[in-house]
Amino acid sequence: LVSLFMSDLMVGLVVMPPAMLNQLYGRWVLRGDFCSLWASFDVMCCSASILNLCVISLDRYLLITSPLRYKLRMTSCRALALILATWTLAALASFLPI
Repeated sequence: LVSLFMSDLMVGLVVMPPAMLNQLYGRWVLRGDFCSLWASFDVMCCSASILNLCVISLDRYLLITSPLRYKLRMTSCRALALILATWTLAALASFLPI
């Protein structure tokens, strides 16, 4: 849940202010090279948010389907690995094309 919070917070703090300026002025008013960086952060944060929701859904599914084996399956190391995989995949999908 903290990872989902962080991705949504980054959308609100990093992505939305330049998007608001873009909507208000009808054009990109910041430096031109910042546009690519902003677009990458936009894709990364939104992708991380979606992937975090998928991981949370998977976690809840595992807890409901096998509650007695859940503690053995979902260790803190596996949870951390899932969070790192989520952010890595989101970063690769956003920054690699640039």
